[in-house]
Amino acid sequence: MTEEAQQMIEHIVRLIRKPGVSLDENSPLVSSGLIDSMALVDLLLKLEDLTHLRIPAGKVQPKDLDTVAKMFATAQRVGKPRK
Repeated sequence: MTEEAQQMIEHIVRLIRKPGVSLDENSPLVSSGLIDSMALVDLLLKLEDLTHLRIPAGKVQPKDLDTVAKMFATAQRVGKPRK
């Protein structure tokens, strides 16, 4: 697991505030109900910070952010270098 993925997981754990939740890169977040649509904006901003890419929100669906692994794959697929 990359350092960035670990940082994202730690961010998600703080965001959901559910004691005893254990997450990894492939834990379902949206489809399991751990993350709601309001939290997706926060995750998208954190993903941009960690990847140093600008990710157009219009090109991202909730399914693209369902796991940490999918988040980083989506960032690489649709992200543009920051100016």
